[in-house]
Amino acid sequence: MIDWKQMFSRTTLRQLFPPQRTDAFFDALFGDASEGAYDIELSFDGYDPHAKTLRFLLNLRERPGCCLACNLTYGLPEVFARHPVIDLKGMVGDIEARLGGEMVCGDWRLGRTVQQERSLHSIPLEIEVRKP
Repeated sequence: MIDWKQMFSRTTLRQLFPPQRTDAFFDALFGDASEGAYDIELSFDGYDPHAKTLRFLLNLRERPGCCLACNLTYGLPEVFARHPVIDLKGMVGDIEARLGGEMVCGDWRLGRTVQQERSLHSIPLEIEVRKP
C-alpha cells in the first residue's frame, strides 16, 4: 500500500516543480520574469482508487502588487500542456520514477482553471496510473 501523502510531500512537490520554474516561464514568455502576475506551485490533491488517477493542482498564487483576476488564467491549461519550460511530460516522467516500479503513469490531462479565491487559481492535473 502506497502512502501517497508521504510520497508527495511538500519537499517532493518542490523538487518536481521547483519555484524557479515560474520565473523561467515568465522569462520565456515575456523576456522578463518580473512581468509575471503569479507564482506557480504544485500541490498533491489525492489518489482516486476507482479511477486509478493521481490528482495534483498547479496553483497560481498572485504576486504582491499584481492582479491575478486581471490575467488570462483560463487559457493556461492549453499553454501549460505544451510549454517546454513547464514541461509537464517531463514532470509526469519524474513522478513515475518516484513510484519505484510499483506503478507506471499512463495518460495525463489538465482540467479547466478553477478560481479558488481572488488571489488563487488552480489548474487540475490528473495522471492515470496502473500496475506495470
